[in-house]
Amino acid sequence: MSLEPPPGYYGVCGNAPDAERRGLILDWVVNRRIATGWRVESRSGSQAVLVRGQPVNHVLHALLALLSCGLWAVAWAGLSVVNKVERIALTVDAQGQVVTVRAP
Repeated sequence: MSLEPPPGYYGVCGNAPDAERRGLILDWVVNRRIATGWRVESRSGSQAVLVRGQPVNHVLHALLALLSCGLWAVAWAGLSVVNKVERIALTVDAQGQVVTVRAP
């Protein structure tokens, strides 16, 4: 799937996009990411931080492990390994190109 905006988002003469057009480019890219399971954590004029995944609720799993005499600890360990939270920062530069940076 291409993350580049459709034709027409850039000026007819090939000029660099203004702040409003960069915001539209970012909106388009964010909407494409939302359709694939990402959610918006924060958004400014030309930058957005998106997140995918849910953190493990360790308090709940500790209680379940206690109530099941430690049997739930196996499932808890598996969830801790498999469940990952991903963050990316999307920025639209002055030329209208979308820059994606993976965040910790």
